[in-house]
Amino acid sequence: MYEYKFVDVAVGSFSNYPKEDYHEIIHEHARKGWRLHQILTPPFAAGGQAITMELIFERKLG
Repeated sequence: MYEYKFVDVAVGSFSNYPKEDYHEIIHEHARKGWRLHQILTPPFAAGGQAITMELIFERKLG
């Protein structure tokens, strides 16, 4: 069985770049035993532009 954690990272509306260092977020969670499972960029803004990235982490229970 696994547990999952969801972390949102905002994306700049004009720059289209993440507002936080997502590499560091991934390394920080890896040190705590989490494994990056997937990165989603759902289109929320007009024209389908992503305004957030969702990092999904998993780790085994027990």
